[in-house]
Amino acid sequence: MREAWMGPVAPDWARALAPAAQTLERLDSALAGEAYLPAPEAVMRTFGLPLADVRVLLLGQDPYPTPGDPVGLSFSVPPGHPLPRSLRNIARELRDDTGEELASGDLSAWHAQGVMLLNRVLTVSPGAAGSHQGLGWEEVTELAIRTLAARGGPLVAVLWGRQAQALAPMLGDVPCVESAHPSPLSASRGFFGSRPFSRVNRLLEEQGAAPIVWGTGTPALF
Repeated sequence: MREAWMGPVAPDWARALAPAAQTLERLDSALAGEAYLPAPEAVMRTFGLPLADVRVLLLGQDPYPTPGDPVGLSFSVPPGHPLPRSLRNIARELRDDTGEELASGDLSAWHAQGVMLLNRVLTVSPGAAGSHQGLGWEEVTELAIRTLAARGGPLVAVLWGRQAQALAPMLGDVPCVESAHPSPLSASRGFFGSRPFSRVNRLLEEQGAAPIVWGTGTPALF
């Protein structure tokens, strides 16, 4: 499994994550013979974006637990899939913030522009949200976050919800855009109206970087 996980990883990330090799071996052993999401070859898909090219770090919690939904990019689902409720709220806030629309829940266009869609935990048991928390993925993703912070800008971090915001100390001087999580349980308590997309672009431009084109075309049916 570990070989499949590392398949899409960019060379500079492979070097940066080398200190986590033993942790990945333990995770491999722990998950051997277990059913989990996403598919092994997608588990570390977000690390296919070269470390040198990351401009935005958007932190999620763990993959969607619904089979067929998780694709290895936080908050993203395959083209044509119904939008999970959090992603539906993200699409609504994008429209209100910038006027742009998501054509689907496929966020790979963000990834291609330098948005690292990183979940704190990279696998989950089907139907059991949060089931792999504490298994060891946090050590891997902490290394990734600290590596990005040490690399320096241009970089902006997007921290939605308390779990993501708790990681702010790891980011040092990296500018952060923070708000409530887009989950239906909290979106109305500070996510809606937070204008994260325009704020990220403004912070990128202040660092001399090009803004992200967040919209992906004709709106999906939400």
